[in-house]
Amino acid sequence: MLDLLIIGAGPAGIAAAYEAKCAGLDYLVLEKGLIGNTIYNYPVGLTVFSTTNELEFTEGDLKPAREKPTREELLSYYVRFVLDNDLNVRTEEAVLTVDEIEPHVFAVKTDKAEYKAKNVLFAIGAMDHPRKLNVPGEDLPHVFDHFRETYPWVRKKALVIGGGNSAGEAALFLAEEGAEATLAIFREDWTNTDPKQGCIKYWVKQPLENALGEHCLRLFFLGRVVEFRTGETVLENDAGERAVIPTDVVFVLIGSDADLTLLKNLGVATENGKYGDVPVYSEETFETNVPGVFAAGHFTNQRHIKGAIDAAKALVPRLAERLRSNEEPATPEKAWPAAACEQES
Repeated sequence: MLDLLIIGAGPAGIAAAYEAKCAGLDYLVLEKGLIGNTIYNYPVGLTVFSTTNELEFTEGDLKPAREKPTREELLSYYVRFVLDNDLNVRTEEAVLTVDEIEPHVFAVKTDKAEYKAKNVLFAIGAMDHPRKLNVPGEDLPHVFDHFRETYPWVRKKALVIGGGNSAGEAALFLAEEGAEATLAIFREDWTNTDPKQGCIKYWVKQPLENALGEHCLRLFFLGRVVEFRTGETVLENDAGERAVIPTDVVFVLIGSDADLTLLKNLGVATENGKYGDVPVYSEETFETNVPGVFAAGHFTNQRHIKGAIDAAKALVPRLAERLRSNEEPATPEKAWPAAACEQES
């Protein structure tokens, strides 16, 4: 019987695992992909938006070559943190079902094993289900909902559809590395400068504007996407005029949503957040309306890595105190161990 089972080995899950080890909890992390799987799926060579203080578990641990780390530097940092602290993380093991068989006893079934836990922390990402335009031709083999790298598209006609940082950076990467790139974006997404509205951040937009000035990137103010065809895409601009854009490859980067099925099946309430449905949870304890079920990470209102890490650091020590107060050991053999981090120090 685990004290805590953590689903997801991103920043929130890793931070929670470290805190659980420090508190002497019997814990396990299950990850359907790789350690830092969302970071792994970033474009190759990407410079991460955030500075080190927003990404690291301990101040000063992340030491990138420049002010902001690359995808590779950040991924290496998270992997090394798990290895160096010998955290109990099992990768490539997908959770299939989570059932509450009695109060504070959860049965967790994966594609490899079955577990029982007193508490479950969902620390999943929000990238499971890329959003669709639902227009004809979206299932053609040259239309992608994920951008990984530029080099297959050198001297190819590439169309990027989207209004956020991911779309902006993909268009910039393609333009800088020799693709004939077009960014199709709503005019209000391009002109909006309010960072709270999800617009393209200035450090992405400025190089995009430079690329436009150098004529290696085209901008199309989008009204709607009409149809994808082999070799071309039919668009309407914001004036309602139709245009046929020659395209060898299309990237539809309009956001993704988390899979909340497991949470909903447990009876966890959800609400409409800024970026889609999110679980309802306490802002102080991060516990949902189902006792023993917690939420932290990119799929909650804590959309950024720092918030996800801070949430895990806050909730696990509180959970450890609650477990201790509810389970006073009857014999020395069953006594709670001293905090592992204190022992190591």
